[in-house]
Amino acid sequence: MAIGTTEIVILVIIAIIIFGANRIPELARNVGRAKGEFHAGMAEVASPSKAEADMDRGGMTEEVAAENE
Repeated sequence: MAIGTTEIVILVIIAIIIFGANRIPELARNVGRAKGEFHAGMAEVASPSKAEADMDRGGMTEEVAAENE
């Protein structure tokens, strides 16, 4: 079920009534920032940190592991 134009207009009107027209841009900006922080956090979790990669090599950095080979 898709949201139609009528439903979007009703939601915008309700948002203006609840929050006021002056606060809508501030709320949208905060939602955008939260989304950006969420995506940055997900990217951080998805890729291993340098410390995690070092732990996979027994605690040695990549340079030290290359010297020992």
